[in-house]
Formats: sequence, structure tokens, C-alpha cells
Amino acid sequence: MDMAQGVLFVHSAPRALCPHIEWAAGGAIGAHAKFDWTPQPAAPGMYRAEICWKAPAGSGARIASALRGWDGLRYEVTEEPSEGVDGGRWSHTPDLGIYHAVTDAHGNIVVPEDVIRSVMERTAGDPHGLTAQMERVLGQAWDEELEPFRYAGDGAPVRWLTKVS
Repeated sequence: MDMAQGVLFVHSAPRALCPHIEWAAGGAIGAHAKFDWTPQPAAPGMYRAEICWKAPAGSGARIASALRGWDGLRYEVTEEPSEGVDGGRWSHTPDLGIYHAVTDAHGNIVVPEDVIRSVMERTAGDPHGLTAQMERVLGQAWDEELEPFRYAGDGAPVRWLTKVS
């Protein structure tokens, strides 16, 4: 089984949710998780953590699914591409829900040809509509909401979470 690695960025979580996040993220890949929680300056009273993970390919989706829908939780999960498997990014905010994108070796979002063709068809002759639809496909709203939380986390401690074989 091919191994993959990535990062779970918990951008903001209520204190009471922190141990549940550790349990859910670790459980998603069969590992014990202990995060280094720090206050989130962009959201007073909330906490943030980053944890690098290494587990079987597809684990990014399992981690994102395990955390999906929890009140007050903002997070991102990345998975680097591995042998025969595309990379991915999952972003979640309380207001927007979850967003998923396939990523390349450099972390760029890869938009499939059929998605581009569909957007072009739906927005023919409407340049503003085209722009709005492409912003949605690229996850612009999630990036705009999460950017202040990303910036506030620069220099935070990072741990590794590895599936035990």
C-alpha cells in the first residue's frame, strides 16, 4: 500500500472540541494524536494546531471527513501526490462547509477539463458569470475566509502523526 503525507491545519476550534479533534483525526488513520494547541490570534477564545501526517494514500479524505460539520471548526487538510494518486486539499469553514480540490506536485489546484467546459457552457456570453463560477471552482471564498487564520499561524509548532504499522 502506497504511503502519502500531508498536513492537517486546524485554523480555529473551540477549546472543548480540541480533544475530540485529536481523537477523530488520529482515528481516521489509525494513529494516536496529540496536538500542540495554541491560541488563535485571529479568533480570540479559539485554538489552532498543525500536525503533519503520514499514512496510506487517501488518508487526507478520511481526516477531512472525520472533522466535517463540527460547529465552529475551521480546518484544511492537504495530501501530497503519491505513486498513482493525485494530491488533494480539503478546506472547511462553518459558513461555507467543505471544499475539495485535486492538487499537483506543487500544491496547485488542478481543474478537470470537463469542469472547465461545463463552466464555459453555463456562462457563455457572461464574463462576470464565468469569473464567479471559476472562483467557486478554485475555492476562492474558502481562501478568503481562511487567509487571516493562516497568517495568524505562522511560526506555530508542528508535530508528526504517523500510522503505526
